[in-house]
Amino acid sequence: MRALAATLAVGAALAGCTNKEPAENRPVPSSSAANAGTAAPSDTSRASGEASGRESTAAAGSAGAVDAAVDEQPSIVYYEIFVRSFADSDGDGIGDLNGIAGKLDYLQKLGVEGIWLTPINPSPSYHGYDVTDYYGVNPEFGTMDDFKKLLAEAHGRGMKVIMDLVVNHTSSQHPWFVDSASGKDAKRRDWYLWAEDQGLSTAAASAQGGVAWHEKNGGHYEATFWDGMPDLNFDNPEVREEMKKIGRFWLGQGVDGFRLDAAKHVYEDFKSQAGDKEVAKKNQLWWQEFRQGLNEANPNAYLVGEVWSSSAAVAPYLNGAFDSSFNFDVSDWIRGAVVSGRASSMTAMLPRYYALFAKESGGRFVDAPFANNHDRDRLMSLVQGDANKAKLAASMLLTLPGNPFLYYGEEIGLRGSGADERKREPMLWTAAAGGEGETSWEPLVANRGREASVEEQIDDPNSLFNHYRKFIELRKKEPALRDGALESMPTASQAIAAYVRTTGKEKLYVAHNLTGEALTAKVDERSAAAFSEILFATGEGASYEDGNVAIPPYGTVILR
Repeated sequence: MRALAATLAVGAALAGCTNKEPAENRPVPSSSAANAGTAAPSDTSRASGEASGRESTAAAGSAGAVDAAVDEQPSIVYYEIFVRSFADSDGDGIGDLNGIAGKLDYLQKLGVEGIWLTPINPSPSYHGYDVTDYYGVNPEFGTMDDFKKLLAEAHGRGMKVIMDLVVNHTSSQHPWFVDSASGKDAKRRDWYLWAEDQGLSTAAASAQGGVAWHEKNGGHYEATFWDGMPDLNFDNPEVREEMKKIGRFWLGQGVDGFRLDAAKHVYEDFKSQAGDKEVAKKNQLWWQEFRQGLNEANPNAYLVGEVWSSSAAVAPYLNGAFDSSFNFDVSDWIRGAVVSGRASSMTAMLPRYYALFAKESGGRFVDAPFANNHDRDRLMSLVQGDANKAKLAASMLLTLPGNPFLYYGEEIGLRGSGADERKREPMLWTAAAGGEGETSWEPLVANRGREASVEEQIDDPNSLFNHYRKFIELRKKEPALRDGALESMPTASQAIAAYVRTTGKEKLYVAHNLTGEALTAKVDERSAAAFSEILFATGEGASYEDGNVAIPPYGTVILR
């Protein structure tokens, strides 16, 4: 990928034009149970999991043709599975690894090419983000043999498997912490942060705004998210080596990479450290060291980080560390657009983000856009059950660059908002309750009406499921949608979001109507000659004539 000429000024510009981590949206948990530089490696294939590397090509022409090197991002579609909720194979009501293996044909029909498993390690909490054994499999989910079987079955279908790795903190029940808390002379005392040992005040607020220091056996340990998740001390070389060893262990079992939870909080423990450049640099250096440590086992391992912050703050993590970082700005944009019916300036900002990311990564990054995950209210609840808006959100996500991440159940319209458990309710496989594979660890509340199920949607050509499937299929067939760069396209209406996806060899014009009324977008004269016909459209009444694109309500039109 190229770094645009404007890149040098982008960092400062983005710092003022992107959303900081809003208090109401902070992920309390992906990592919380509040209710209970070096150079980047030379290989370019790991980011998408595909064999093909990234191209950087040049072409002359206008807005349809590329007038500089093309920022391609080879990509695949990933699917996040909250393991406990997805599929139960043994009738105990808890989702498990064999249950996932039994649903791989379903995922293959949907079209996904990679899956992300939320934590599978032993944990005392339902969500698993407080680990008690980094080398084991939660017995509620199965065994290591079951995990290896899942890997083999997925790989046999051409699917990648990445797993959540919770590096920032452990469970307070982890043997390391139990030992650390036993006294100042404990073997692993310095594996965690103790205020008294380091002469620190216990008055500081945590990075999440709550209590940072928690009392135990006469001392106070630091825990960013809650007292059940004590933070590890990454200034201790033994901790760093152990975490690299853990990563290599799972790569050795055959996993294809990791989703790295709470990545910026390895060193950003306190609210006063937000925006601190020295702290940010220490985070970057650790994750570069982690990447180098994994290269011994698999230099192509895919690393995607959870850095819930501005794009300017995310960019350094892409320098020799992560292949991708989840794009929370894109998530906010999609969610806001389908609710408000207004496009905002995101499509104009994305090329600037990508230029910054390209500069930091040496052109090796791949974006990780998403619309929803296990920490956010589900889309169908956000749009109050409007299937057309849910389809529009899918259309937007699946026509953007990078590795799009889908959240389980979004493809059938599961609902859920408020408490975290509501966002993670059981997957509905059948129209009637108690069908094969359905979990029951948590009673249905948001989905008690069973408005959505795989059984009802999988053969309905107009269903939300098949809307997702068609867009994923189109994305696979069209290199510009799968791997291409993005150029913003101006429109006269804030109710239309438009952009061009382009490789060195082809280009596609994409326009989304964010309203319930038919609208027309005017392709600017400089670009109109590059597009001659409709490649794909949703809804009735789409047309393209004399540079005018008629877009159906909540519809998408793609020109070639």
